[in-house]
Amino acid sequence: MPITAHEIEGLLRDAFPDAQITVQGDDGAHFAAEVVDASFAGKNRVQQQRSVYAALKGKMDGSHGELHALALTTKAP
Repeated sequence: MPITAHEIEGLLRDAFPDAQITVQGDDGAHFAAEVVDASFAGKNRVQQQRSVYAALKGKMDGSHGELHALALTTKAP
């Protein structure tokens, strides 16, 4: 079953409850997300993005992941 932008936002909201989160995309596989969270302060982009991927709980893992592509922007407020 394809994943939705709403489901992705929910996973991100669980991990980053105070973040500004925007998720776009409606084809069930390709999405763009922006996550702005204070926890990113002092972290480099790789560390920020790893935090976001961890929040997706394996949805992007391997060829059988529900989420095929995520264009990701992360930053501290």
